[in-house]
Amino acid sequence: MDIFQIFIVQPIFNLLIGIYSLVPGGDFGVAIIIFTIIVRLAMWPLVKKQLHQTKAMQKMQPELARIKRETKGNKQLESMRMMELYKKHDISPFRSIGILLIQLPIFIALYQVIQIFTLHRDKIDQLTYGFMKAFGPVQDLIAHPNNFNENFLGFLSLTEKAVTTNPLSINIALFILAIGAAITQYIMAKQITPKSKSKKRFRDIMKEASEGKETDKSEMNSIMMGSMTKFLPIMMFFIMVSLPGAIALYYTVSNLVAVIQQGYILKEDADEMIDIADQAPAEGQHKKATAKARAKEAQSAQIIRIKAKDTNSWKSNKKEKS
Repeated sequence: MDIFQIFIVQPIFNLLIGIYSLVPGGDFGVAIIIFTIIVRLAMWPLVKKQLHQTKAMQKMQPELARIKRETKGNKQLESMRMMELYKKHDISPFRSIGILLIQLPIFIALYQVIQIFTLHRDKIDQLTYGFMKAFGPVQDLIAHPNNFNENFLGFLSLTEKAVTTNPLSINIALFILAIGAAITQYIMAKQITPKSKSKKRFRDIMKEASEGKETDKSEMNSIMMGSMTKFLPIMMFFIMVSLPGAIALYYTVSNLVAVIQQGYILKEDADEMIDIADQAPAEGQHKKATAKARAKEAQSAQIIRIKAKDTNSWKSNKKEKS
């Protein structure tokens, strides 16, 4: 086996086969769902950091615009100051693709595992860890690989594709699952996509650039993100209909868990902002009260000074009369 199979494919295979052996009735679809939830929970710290970084990048846009104005076209200076700003806010440009870099090998490995269960069941014994072979259901699967239950809920084969050619056929249930993968992808992306005040489209930006006008990078990024939010679900749909149903199930469940994770983190941040907002008036009232106290003290001091002045004047007049 190569390095990818040893460190990625084999662990995923054994985790899946372990979950499968524990699921009553050996439902592969339920095993996929549990596996997906475990993977997403394991990525929780990375998801949280990525989402916080995305929000931090949104908040930094005014500072980035200010740097652009102050550097006046000096790209080297602009890049240096931007890197300093990223460092100040603990933002890494590479961290934003961390989840993709983790998801991609899992995606590829899961496809290979499904191929093993579908076409190469003779390799089950070879890929199973020694300690896993002590479990009765795993022993039975190794001894009788054709007894592997590839269905979800007893009727939906997850090793088939939504659309097959030669002859052309469509599996309605898997086709709907592919649509679900696309919809959840859109919801997940829309949830964290910043709302743009600009009504410009990509073609408008390109037209302005061709006319020699300087392009606003933040505006350009916002338009690109908006386009990707719409385009990516369509692309994922066509990918999902051409892959085994288990991949579409994994992707759909992964997106649903991601939506819940992102919603929780965003709500957590919103609660923090509410707490800060609740504290702000109290601080303002304290400042106001302090200001009032100072004004009162100043007024008292002024009265004392006036009284002292009047007293001195009275004494002076008395002496003169004397």
